[in-house]
Amino acid sequence: MSKTPEDRIPVIVGVGEIVDRPKDIAAGLEPLALLEQALKRAEADSGAKLLGELGSLDVVNFLSWRYRDPEKQLAERLGAKPAHCYYGPVGGESPIRYLHEAAKRIARGECSVAAVCGAEAQSTATKAQRAGIDLPWTPFAHDVEEPKRGAAFQKPMAVALGVFRPITVYPLYESATSAHWGQTPREALAESGQLWSTYARVASENPNSWLKKNFTPDEITTPTPENRLIAWPYTKLMVANPTVNMGGAILMTSLAKARAAGVAEDKLIYPLGGASAEEPRDYLVRDQFFESHPQNAVLNAVMDLVGGDGKKFDAIELYSCFPCVPKMARRTLGLGPDVKPTVTGGLTFFGAPLNTYMTHAACAMVRKLREGGTLGLLYGQGGFVTKHHGLVLSRQAPKQALAQDTSVQAEADRRKGAVPEFVTEATGKGKVESFTVIYGGKGDVEHGVVMMRTAGDARALARVPAHDSATLAHLRNMERTPVGSVGEIVTTGDGVLEWRAG
Repeated sequence: MSKTPEDRIPVIVGVGEIVDRPKDIAAGLEPLALLEQALKRAEADSGAKLLGELGSLDVVNFLSWRYRDPEKQLAERLGAKPAHCYYGPVGGESPIRYLHEAAKRIARGECSVAAVCGAEAQSTATKAQRAGIDLPWTPFAHDVEEPKRGAAFQKPMAVALGVFRPITVYPLYESATSAHWGQTPREALAESGQLWSTYARVASENPNSWLKKNFTPDEITTPTPENRLIAWPYTKLMVANPTVNMGGAILMTSLAKARAAGVAEDKLIYPLGGASAEEPRDYLVRDQFFESHPQNAVLNAVMDLVGGDGKKFDAIELYSCFPCVPKMARRTLGLGPDVKPTVTGGLTFFGAPLNTYMTHAACAMVRKLREGGTLGLLYGQGGFVTKHHGLVLSRQAPKQALAQDTSVQAEADRRKGAVPEFVTEATGKGKVESFTVIYGGKGDVEHGVVMMRTAGDARALARVPAHDSATLAHLRNMERTPVGSVGEIVTTGDGVLEWRAG
């Protein structure tokens, strides 16, 4: 096998982060300014002058402010003219995908310097809106279309029942997976609390995190006025926290360019390869909810890169918008409940700058590998367990050229079972496939939602009204999962199905 030339070996040379906590709301930095600062910090971290030679620039989608062509505005601020200049769609996996694609670009010889960056200023934007303050930022681009998010891809019945947002859809996976694993709801909640407590501990030690406080498992899982239930079984301390001001950036070059620029060898971290796959955007056309075939295909592929064993990773970052995601991932990787699933701190405690958390995770992973260890895994996820991307980083240079074909979609699709028909009309008995209970701002029940299979094995969504205390008690039984239980389907005056425990 011929040796890969150094100008075709991609290597991460710099990482930069910024956290903005302005005392005066109007002094808060806008996302473009956060991006610029993060990139300059990444360049400073590399010890070389590289931003002026950017050939590839990827900007992660942000939602706290809207710009026209933010990627071009950023390139102009940097004095760069990258041939590849991209601002992408919504997706929590996108930072990892962009890193991987930038590495491939360098491996193909299309550029020698690449950057991936993302930023949000939701904390300042929210405070300013509440206070009636006009921020002195680049004018908000009202003529730019709002990015497509959850509701745009979901069935009208899912929207009508409120199960079209991440906080109400991920609990459907939580309930289905824990039942499939043979856990009682109490056991599943205990696992979530322990896992989230580990994320909190890592965040408390990360200088770039938003919350720097340790939380015990019980503090995380026990509902209180300050830690209210949001969607069963998730409390506020079990969900992503987007109200932050953060920017992150990763700078990559070819090995030849890094050495010519005088970047220190102990700074160099190499992408070894990765994989991607996804589910349909409409979550109701999936075959089941106790596992994700694209997630499994991606994680199995990245394990194959290191000899087929998840234990060979010295450090991992498992995406952590809600507990079900890393719980599913660590099982596929063959790791135990004592796993340390993060080098960053998680989207609850480190903070969830919406689509760009994994940019910060990549920064944290680079620093972790520079300190010691050889192999790191970055696993990002977007949508509703929809889009999946894994990337392996190493302190050691790869022995072969970076692969260009990294989709494992065919394997994910091969594993997919029959998809039940979705119906909005049904009678008779309904068996619970999964469920959640949605809560209001004061901790009161709005209604429950049951995803069920009809007598004809079609899939349907049904409401459980707040006044049906018996059925709600059945759904929230901590000792026995309601998944698999059978109840009555009732059609109501507004045309929405309801489900009552038998």
